[in-house]
Amino acid sequence: MNPRVESVTPTDKYSLILTFTNGEVGIYDCSPLLDFGVFKELQDTAYFKQARAAGGTVVWPHEQDICPDTLYLESKKENAKERV
Repeated sequence: MNPRVESVTPTDKYSLILTFTNGEVGIYDCSPLLDFGVFKELQDTAYFKQARAAGGTVVWPHEQDICPDTLYLESKKENAKERV
C-alpha cells in the first residue's frame, strides 16, 4: 500500500503540497481536473483552498476527494533537504 496523505497545503495555482505518512513531500497539480464533473467547483480558488487531509487523502467540503494512491503516484516529489 502506498503512503497516505498526512497534511495538505493548497496553493493559488491549483496545486496541493502534500506531506505523506512516510515523510515524503509531493506537489500534485489539480488543474487537469478542473473541467470535469464534481471537480468544476474547485475552479473557485477560495473553495479550492478549503482542502484538508482526512482519511489519508484530500477532501473538500462538498465531498470531492482524490484517490490517495493517485495523489502519491502522480505527485512530483520534493527533496526535503532542498526545502530547508
